[in-house]
Amino acid sequence: MQPCHCTVPGCCLSYTISYADLTLKSPKTKAELFFFIRLHKMAVPPSYADLGKSAKDIFNKGYGFGMVKLDVKTKAASGVEFKTSGSSNTDTSKVVGSLETKYKRSEYGLTFTEKWNTDNTLGTEIIIEDQIAKGLKLTFDTTFSPNTGKKSGKVKTAYKREYVNLGCDVDFDFAGPTIHGAAVVGYEGWLAGYQMSFETAKSKMTQNNFAVGYKTGDFQLHTNVNDGSEFGGSIYQKVSDKLETAVNLAWTAGSNSTRFGIAAKYQLDKDASISAKVNNTSLVGVGYTQTLRPGVKLTLSALVDGKSINSGGHKLGLGLELEA
Repeated sequence: MQPCHCTVPGCCLSYTISYADLTLKSPKTKAELFFFIRLHKMAVPPSYADLGKSAKDIFNKGYGFGMVKLDVKTKAASGVEFKTSGSSNTDTSKVVGSLETKYKRSEYGLTFTEKWNTDNTLGTEIIIEDQIAKGLKLTFDTTFSPNTGKKSGKVKTAYKREYVNLGCDVDFDFAGPTIHGAAVVGYEGWLAGYQMSFETAKSKMTQNNFAVGYKTGDFQLHTNVNDGSEFGGSIYQKVSDKLETAVNLAWTAGSNSTRFGIAAKYQLDKDASISAKVNNTSLVGVGYTQTLRPGVKLTLSALVDGKSINSGGHKLGLGLELEA
C-alpha cells in the first residue's frame, strides 16, 4: 500500500492500490477490481464542527467587510513559527491585534503554542497527537488575563479512525466544568453526527444537536437540527475546476421566515479568484483575492445593501497576508 497523494477535495481514499497489491490479489474482472478498491477505502469522517465545511468556506472565505486586516506569518530557522495579526474596524475605529508562536516536535507528536492579544489575555496550548494511540489527539489549553485575574482551562480529546470521528472537551470553571461531546460516523459518503453540551453545575443539557450529510468528491449535502428548534442545510458543488457554488438554508421554529443564501467562487487563474454571495435580505457581497507574489496575498471585498443602494451604509474591506 502506498500513501495517497490525491489533491482532489473530498477524496476519501487514505491509500492507493499499488501494482503489487493487484498482482497479489489478481482481480479478474472490473467488478472484482471495483470491490477490491472499495475494501481499501479508509474514509475518516470530518469532526462535527467541520460538517458542511466546504459550503461554509464558499460563504465566508475571501471576505472581510468593514475591516482592514494584516496577517504576517514567518518561520525561524529553529522551526519556531510566528503569526501576527492586526485589524481595524472601519465603523468603530477599534484596533485589535494578536501574536502567536508555535513550536513543533513532530517526532514526539508535540506542538507548543503561546498566544497574546491586545485585550492582554495570555494563552498556552499543548497538543499531543498520535502518541498514546493512533488517531488520538489531546489538547491542553489555558488562558489568563492579568488585568482581571480571570483564568480558564480546557482539556480536549479527539479520536478519529476509519468511519468514526469522536470528540470530548471539558471546560473548567469555578461554578463547575462543562462537558462537550460530539461523534460523527461515515460510510460510503453518508455522514451522521451528534453534538451535546452538559453543565455539571446545573445538571442540565445545554446543547443537543443532530446532523446528517452526504459527501463525494464534487458534491456535498448537509442538514442539521439544533436543540429541536433551529433547522439548517447546505449544498456544495464543484461545478468545474474553476467554479464552486454553495446554497445555505436556515429556519427557526416559531418564525415564518426562511433565511437562505447563494454563493459562488470562480478561479480566474492560478493567482486570482473572485467570490460573490447574496442572501434573502438583499445583502450582496463580492470579494477579489490576488496572489501578488509567492507569500503575498491581497483581498478586497465589498458588502452592498441591495434594498438601500442610494442611502449608504455599504462596507468595504481590505486584507493583506504576508508569509515568509
